[in-house]
Amino acid sequence: MPDLAILPEWIAVYVMPKHEKRIAEHFRVQQIEYFLPLYETRHKWKDGSKVTLQLPLFPGYVFVRSVRSRRGRILEVPGVLNVVGKRDGAVISDTYIHSLREGVIRGKIAPHPYLVAGTRVRLKSGSMAGMEGVLVRKKGSCRIVVTLELLMQSVAVEVDMADLEPAQAQMN
Repeated sequence: MPDLAILPEWIAVYVMPKHEKRIAEHFRVQQIEYFLPLYETRHKWKDGSKVTLQLPLFPGYVFVRSVRSRRGRILEVPGVLNVVGKRDGAVISDTYIHSLREGVIRGKIAPHPYLVAGTRVRLKSGSMAGMEGVLVRKKGSCRIVVTLELLMQSVAVEVDMADLEPAQAQMN
């Protein structure tokens, strides 16, 4: 059985926000294997001009592949704040990194708010656009529970995760 301490593993490192590309360049120069997934988005400036930007898919994070004994070298890179995970860092599977790379290459990947069961969400599109409810999962599907307070009744509506966004907190 191979010694796991000498096999390179993917980890996530937390870096200075808005410095991901510069830190990735440091990794490249120091010959540290890294992956910074970027996605393209159109942005309209105040003057009305439009530009296509490449932004980090996970702002504030860069993936690095290294053996455990060389992790200290990663923390010496300017702008790297910490390794994500407990003590030595949580290992990310090669399969996950490969899938991310494929999504980036195909341009079929974009950030989405982190939503977990119990989160209050709003539907962005569809016949119930604008409705708010609580996200629940049932047998592999996503649903939101919408409550009609007047009747003290709720309904569960099956939805596509892409149609959801976090609901804004109500101001009292």
